Amino acid sequence: MAFACIESAKVNYKMVTTMKKLALLLAMGSFALAIPNAPAFATIETPEAKEAASDAAYEARQDMYEVFGDKDLKPGQYVWRDAKGAGDPRVVISLGEQMAYLYRGDTLVAAATISTGTEGRRTPTGIFPILEKKRMHHSRKYDNAPMPFMQRIDQYGIALHAGYNPGRPASHGCIRLPAQFAAKLYGVTDVGSTVMIGA
Repeated sequence: MAFACIESAKVNYKMVTTMKKLALLLAMGSFALAIPNAPAFATIETPEAKEAASDAAYEARQDMYEVFGDKDLKPGQYVWRDAKGAGDPRVVISLGEQMAYLYRGDTLVAAATISTGTEGRRTPTGIFPILEKKRMHHSRKYDNAPMPFMQRIDQYGIALHAGYNPGRPASHGCIRLPAQFAAKLYGVTDVGSTVMIGA
């Protein structure tokens, strides 16, 4: 009896997840249709996109438990497995947990601790494409600060990059990653890859 309940819960969870993904795709399509000549890579910061990104962050934490076990990473740590998931790479960010997750299609490949924006310099939430990649970049805004393995996600300079990772928000809005994780992530993603940032 207990086994049947667990299996039923798994089926319901998968169905809800699939419905949310369909709703997100429809929202993304209607967003693009609502803007004449929308760029191929457009950020989506609607309430629906922010909710979808937060849902993805919650699901990513559950996936991490299933894939890597009940493991809490210390600041600057990450886990990475050699899984060959089918599909495009997708990064999911959880601001509340200060974690980043890498997927290939629906397969969780890696997870890492991060450091995001502080009060007054918050990291934006929603769905973003990677707009630009540079192996070594220096900030134009903040004293030429180095941003190794930079992957920019908006027009204001917010990016994923290697940097100091104290396990709490400490950046000017960027998403700082452990150095080795940032290098590996840089090698997997492309311009146009999706980054979902949830609260």
